[in-house]
Amino acid sequence: MTTHDAFQISRRGLLKAGAASASVPALSGASTAAAAPAATPAATPVNLVVNGRPRLLVLDTRTSLLDALREHLHLTGTKKGCDHGQCGACTVLVDGRRINSCLTLAVMHEGAAVTTIEGLGQPGNLHPMQAAFVRHDGYQCGYCTPGQICSAVGVLGEIEQGIPSHVSSDLTARPLLSAAELRERMSGNICRCGAYSNIVDAITEVAGANPGGKA
Repeated sequence: MTTHDAFQISRRGLLKAGAASASVPALSGASTAAAAPAATPAATPVNLVVNGRPRLLVLDTRTSLLDALREHLHLTGTKKGCDHGQCGACTVLVDGRRINSCLTLAVMHEGAAVTTIEGLGQPGNLHPMQAAFVRHDGYQCGYCTPGQICSAVGVLGEIEQGIPSHVSSDLTARPLLSAAELRERMSGNICRCGAYSNIVDAITEVAGANPGGKA
């Protein structure tokens, strides 16, 4: 046999050799990854005043305020709709201002006062806005209603403070309690059942009962 013949290899043999050599680094990387310790999520204490009650939670720093309320405090009135800040079902009041709780981390609100739909009123002692929604049929399926009501309370607070909206004609004057003003301010809260007209009627009633704007 010549030296040339000793180094001849078939096509099949060449493919097998290539596959075997390629698998060595892949297996090595897999074993290295398996051996690497899993990252431990950081947890931190968070103090909140929720519906008037001081609460201490130890949370993963990545926990949204929405998940802290629903999963840790079991306040499930606040709904998780889109989880992207697009539907408004998760609206709560933080220090009197309305926010989408799915878009903010709980750790960002250390010491804050959080009001959910459960904190506004209870059966037999409804908040004026809750009672107005009932009277005006401001809901159908009800899924968006907690966020709608919390947002509506926040809207009247904004008007009381003189905060203008995109449809306010005079940015230096107190905003009007008009249907156009209310619709613009409530536009971040989606009602897939289409109860918008009744929602505006409910807010208008509460605002009219308290001309100062506070609900």
